[in-house]
Amino acid sequence: MTRSFSLFLALRYLKPKRSFVSVITVISILGVTLGIAVMIIVISVMQGFDDELQKTVLGFEPEVQIQSEGPIEDWRQIIANLEKTPGIHAAPVVQGPVIAEHAHIVTTPMIEGIDPVAELNVVNIKALIKQGAYNLNGDSVILGSTLADSLHANIGDKITVTGPGNLRAILDEIQKEGADPNSQKKLSDLKDEVVMPADLTVTGIFESGRYEYDANILFVSLSHGQELYALDDAVHAIAVKTPDPYASATRINNSLNDSLHPPEYAETWMQRNQDRFDAIRIERAVMFFILMFIVIVAAFGVMNTLITVTVQKTRDIGIMKALGATTAQIIWVFMMQGMVVGFFGNLTGFLLGIGAVRYRNEFRAWLSNVLHLKIFPEDIYDFAAIPARIVPHDVAIICISGFILCAIAAFLPAWFAARLDPVKALRYE
Repeated sequence: MTRSFSLFLALRYLKPKRSFVSVITVISILGVTLGIAVMIIVISVMQGFDDELQKTVLGFEPEVQIQSEGPIEDWRQIIANLEKTPGIHAAPVVQGPVIAEHAHIVTTPMIEGIDPVAELNVVNIKALIKQGAYNLNGDSVILGSTLADSLHANIGDKITVTGPGNLRAILDEIQKEGADPNSQKKLSDLKDEVVMPADLTVTGIFESGRYEYDANILFVSLSHGQELYALDDAVHAIAVKTPDPYASATRINNSLNDSLHPPEYAETWMQRNQDRFDAIRIERAVMFFILMFIVIVAAFGVMNTLITVTVQKTRDIGIMKALGATTAQIIWVFMMQGMVVGFFGNLTGFLLGIGAVRYRNEFRAWLSNVLHLKIFPEDIYDFAAIPARIVPHDVAIICISGFILCAIAAFLPAWFAARLDPVKALRYE
């Protein structure tokens, strides 16, 4: 009964009129709306970044990778031992920087020398092919889409790839010859040992959705990778596929580190990208607390509205108390005003935030056209579109927090209003 009486009066006081109170009430609702909407948008986008980064990494990088400080000579034996366990697949990899040239344009991407058949059991590169085909037979190369654009290379074009080969060994021989005039090895003989650049034909162009990969990776066959790095039959790493990229990958990684002999070691995809994941999660948590201050400011707006209302309704408060209204009833009158403002602010903020997240990329495209600026550039953020995922748990926390803040902001002026002496209130009226 107390709440029915209080709610009736609260709604009556909020009834739109041509008064300043009605205007500031609407402004208070808008303040809560914007605060809730901005929090939902930012937290959803940050969650989307985390999810998209994990998805992209898992779609391109192996779940576990065995590496060493130098070339891995016994990689065949390691792979054979690994694949004895059901659900585990492994593939050799040669990786490192090279020089790529086409149409007088020179770039320095990273090479991935892979076994085309074994690699598909670890990472499905074939699914990322945008143009051409997944073909690394003969003198073939597959480029990232951004790298292909940078080199002005299309399917069927030939690019020149230069690896470091045995350059260090040759330089050492040159230094020895300079120091020892009696050295039997001549500079004329060393030229036969230099690993020459490879002219490779572009057979495919892939697109992972992440700028870092698309602009810096090219795939060649394992044999070409070994030739460019003068590895003979050795490799740089072994890529491993596990039954589960989370629990199984961590367990298998720990088991491998116990069995491998240093300097060989294993790393999971989470460990290799730990800095990125941690940065996004810390930013997400920090942004949540920073943006909560927007809702707190909106709550101060609600408090300001109720202070104005209580001052204007001093006579009404005096009459209600003279007629026997309890302190709790008076408090609930103004508390419910604040709670109604908080409820409608949360509702409209929720709808606005969900709508903005849904049409975020369309709004981005429209804003780019209007301002003639590149909003959310791929080369900085590594994503072709703004990622986002709405987590119901996060939205619930945001809305409940906003509602509680509005209720707390409403309580203070309500409590002071309820303590008014009815005699004094009516005397000054």
